[in-house]
Order: sequence, then C-alpha cells, then structure tokens
Amino acid sequence: MKNILVAIDLQKDFINGALGTAEAVAMLPKAVNKIKDFKGDVLYTMDTHSDDYLSTREGRRLPVAHCIKGSDGWRLAPEIEAVKASDAPVFEKPTFGSTALASFIAETYGEEDLKIELIGLCTDICVISNAMLLKAALPEADIVVDSSCCAGVTPTSHQNALEAMKVCQIDII
Repeated sequence: MKNILVAIDLQKDFINGALGTAEAVAMLPKAVNKIKDFKGDVLYTMDTHSDDYLSTREGRRLPVAHCIKGSDGWRLAPEIEAVKASDAPVFEKPTFGSTALASFIAETYGEEDLKIELIGLCTDICVISNAMLLKAALPEADIVVDSSCCAGVTPTSHQNALEAMKVCQIDII
C-alpha cells in the first residue's frame, strides 16, 4: 500500500496569525511529529490569496485578510518548514479545496492500494473540503483524517466536520 500524508494549510495565519486559535497552536507539535515520523510521501497545501482578497466572494463572507501570497502569515509555520522536505510538492489553492491536489494524486499514484491521510487546518473548512474532493476523485482509496493533528474554527465545528466526514466513509483516527 502506498501511503500519502497531506498537510493542509499549516500556515502562520491559521496558527497564531489573523485566524489563529489556541487549538491550532496546541495541535502544531503533533502535526510536526506526524510529518517527521511519516513513512510515505508528504504533500502540502497552502491557502493562497492576493491583495484583493476582501473583494472576492470568499473575502466578502470572511472579511479577514489572511494568507496573502508573500506575506509572513502566508508562510508555513517555522516548525513545519523545519521538517518539510525541500522537494515536497506544495499546492497553492485560492479556495478551500484543491482540485490540483486531487488530480496530482490520481495521476501520480492511481488509487489502488492507496492510503491518503490528512492533517491540518481548519478541520471544518479546508480539511473537510480536501477530504471530500479526494474521496470523490479516488473512491477506492482509503481516506483518513487524524483528528489529533487538526483544529477547527471552533471545537464544536471541528467535531461537526469529523462527524460529517465519518458519514462519507472517511476514517477518523
């Protein structure tokens, strides 16, 4: 079985920046250890917006400038950068889910004997979006979310997202 870990949006703005939470700060060491000890390929996504973010549909609904490309908050947390392989694929995404990530995995690995584990931020927005995209693109792959390496906008919305993913046959550990 081929093992892939997808580290979703482990960026400064989601940890201790514009949209940071205490839960994100608390889970960061677990995510670092998961990446460091993972036996398989590790892929990354980065929420990536431009200076006109607040005028976009998303920006009008979430009027907090964050993850503006090139800004300090857009960068991966230093703890993540310290364990990230220099040649690891990084998918910049302008919205919650990355169709490029799903296409890359499908084209590079296929879906037979494939386990894709997701960690990251935020459980209730980008983690669930990418998990659902991967489930749709690769219905025979094992899709797993490590809840100890995720944090949501709130603890309640984190738990709600985990329950929604369970119903869609995404394994939660």
